[in-house]
Parts: sequence; C-alpha cells; structure tokens
Amino acid sequence: MRRILILTEYEGTLFAGLQRQGEGLRTVQGELERALAGIGALPKAVAAGRTDAGVHALAMPFHFDLPGRIPAEKIPQALNRLLPEDLKVLSAQEVAPDFHARRDALWRAYLYRVLVRPHPSPLLRHRAHWVRGPLDLAAMREALPLLLGEHNFLGFAKEEVRQGRRTLLKAQVEAVEGEVGLEVRLYFRGTSFLRGQVRGMVGTLLEVGLGKRPPESLEAILKTADRRLAGPTAPAHGLYFVEAAYPEEKLSP
Repeated sequence: MRRILILTEYEGTLFAGLQRQGEGLRTVQGELERALAGIGALPKAVAAGRTDAGVHALAMPFHFDLPGRIPAEKIPQALNRLLPEDLKVLSAQEVAPDFHARRDALWRAYLYRVLVRPHPSPLLRHRAHWVRGPLDLAAMREALPLLLGEHNFLGFAKEEVRQGRRTLLKAQVEAVEGEVGLEVRLYFRGTSFLRGQVRGMVGTLLEVGLGKRPPESLEAILKTADRRLAGPTAPAHGLYFVEAAYPEEKLSP
C-alpha cells in the first residue's frame, strides 16, 4: 500500500463545496473519490483544507492510498480521464506512509481577486469579485499588518464552532493591470483558517479601500472577536486556494 499526494486544480462554480455532503450534492471530494475507485485506489481522499461552494483552487493537496503499482507519474493522466472538466490533477508523488494532507500542513495560502472598473465583466463573473472602486490601496496596506500574528479571528468568520485563535503569517495586496481592467489581488498565508475568515477579512479590507472605515478599525474586531464589527463576507467566486507547504521528511516515501 502506498500513500500518494496529488495536487488538484478546480473551478468551483458548479461544486457545492469541497467536502463530501448529502446525496445529490456535487462536491470536489465526491468527484475525486469516484475517480480514485476507477484506478483501483482506496476511495477516500483527504484534503489540506476545505473550500465553500463557488471557491476555486490552483493547487489543493489531497492524499489517498493506492494498493497497485501504477507509477506516480502516470496517476494524473489516469485520473484526469475519469474526472470532469472543472476538476483536474496536476501532479502526483509517493509520500511517507503516515503523511496527512491536513494535519501535516505547515501553512496554507489563499488569493482573492477583485476587479476594479466601472462595469462588471462577463468573462470574470465567476472568477473575480467586481467593485466600481476606486480602492485606496495605501489604506488597505496600512490595515494589513494589523492582521499578522496570532489573534482570535472569529470576528471575521462565519458558521464557525471551533476556537478562533489562528496565526496569519503573511498578508499583502497588489494591483495588476489585466486584459479586462485593474485587478486587485489580496494574498493571505496562515497556519490554518476559520470558515469564512479570508472572505470576512477581504470584505472588511474592501470597506477600508472604499473609505467606509479607517484601517485601525480592524484592531477592535480582533480584540472583541465580534462579527458585527467587521465588513460583509466577500463573495465566494473571488477566492482561490493557492498552495500548502509540508515538512520535507513527510514528502519522501
């Protein structure tokens, strides 16, 4: 039996989320596990994290167990024949027998895309959140360092029952001139995230950028963990799971 780590890319528009749910709901895990059964693998896939309905991923790690001797380099092609067009495997490698995609992750990173222009884009309607703007990037950059470090992030989360203390390692914003207009990209890297935390932070930061609240208002949200003090939860379709990192010793079989 070998433990395999794969990286997956998916477009989340037509998924009800990552985790397997009730009968009739289409999920990333459900589609992947059906494909795993088709190549003789154990039909249980464990992800590095979770994404809600409409959220996308550029490189979401999963692990699963494979009893056969299919070479790792051939696994992506074998799975991609069985997977739908909005979910594909990018790479595969054999890892340590006790590797765990969720528990062993050192950090995870998310990207949020905001299109800033006078009118919405039909091309990006499922892939970036549109605001008329303009956005004060200097004010948003002033607010970002307040989020760094260990805090109780429940003030930004939604439908969360776990304890709220998390550590945010990196937070940055950049503006990129794209083919359809100015795109503002917010990047967050942390050891782990609460449900809705990134989208709650983005919604609040956008209010800062739009001049609806001062940058220092984030301090009160972190101090009180009061969701009523934060901005709205930004739409799911602008969010992307980007990557996760693991200890080197876990990546060797």
